[in-house]
This record gives sequence, C-alpha cells and structure tokens, in this order.
Amino acid sequence: MPAYIVVMREGPVQDEDEYAEYKRKGRANPVKVPLKPLSLYGAIHPIEGEAPDGVVMLQFDDVEAARAWYDSPEYQDAVQHRLRSGNWRAFIVEGM
Repeated sequence: MPAYIVVMREGPVQDEDEYAEYKRKGRANPVKVPLKPLSLYGAIHPIEGEAPDGVVMLQFDDVEAARAWYDSPEYQDAVQHRLRSGNWRAFIVEGM
C-alpha cells in the first residue's frame, strides 16, 4: 500500500544558510529508495484552519520505504539543517 511523507513548514525560513545547506546536501545525495514527488511548495488553498507556509508531499511504495528514505544516513545528514532553518512538521501517512 502506498505511503506518503508530508513535510509542512509552519512559517517562513528563519535561517537561510541552514536551509541552503539542506538543499545542497539533498541534491548531492542520490535517492536510493524509489519515490515520487507529488507536491513541492505548490500554491496552498486553505479550506479549514490556517494554511502552513509550505508543503512537500512524497509518495513511496509503502511505509517501510518511506522510513528507509527518511532514516537513511544521507537524509539524516541533510535534515538536521532543515530542522535548524525554521519550524517544521513531518509525518508518514498510509494510502489506500
């Protein structure tokens, strides 16, 4: 069953240098787990509650693949910079 990682930025980037380092490291590390980007900071149209500042949604074959990507040493090396750049929330949701 497919699984999705959703990452939401809860406000503007607060440290541009950290965010730039996150993006640099992300581009430098090849993706070893198949994923499909579904949304990368597209326009947000809130219908209930306050909209986040930005959203990324990635599709994986299953929860195990999503965890493997997130927990990989390559992504963990990069994600620390994203987390220092602002306020974020991320989660995995199972599809149907």
